[in-house]
Amino acid sequence: MSAIKAKNQRLVLLMLAAAAVIAAVLLGMWGLRDNAAFFYAPADVARKGVPLERNVRIGGMVKAGSVKRAPDGVTIDFVVGDETPATIPVRFAGIAPDLFKENSGVVAEGRFQPSGLFVADEILAKHDENYMPPELARDGSKHKTETLR
Repeated sequence: MSAIKAKNQRLVLLMLAAAAVIAAVLLGMWGLRDNAAFFYAPADVARKGVPLERNVRIGGMVKAGSVKRAPDGVTIDFVVGDETPATIPVRFAGIAPDLFKENSGVVAEGRFQPSGLFVADEILAKHDENYMPPELARDGSKHKTETLR
């Protein structure tokens, strides 16, 4: 038997390295498949239906007058909407972020129930582009940006 030529040896090693990289990427994607959360707006849910089989994220604006706090002090029911007439009823049990309020943006992660209720495990309140940290708001100072010329 003749020895493998150096050129062929490099080609075999390169192919093995490429196969190892592809295998690592596929294993990583397979391991993260349950942690991937798809994002839905109320209009998407109205158009595509309610995904029951996996964790998803929903986002939109908390409708005015929709926030109802349960007597237990930690359960909150509210309605998320967007610029369409579609809405999603949401229930969250936990401590809400400080920025969570009516007419503000919210992103919730959890699962849909067969009834259409979205049970959130986590909610994130979003602030608008005019957000000012409380320290600056108390001082009455305005945050100014300068343009470079």
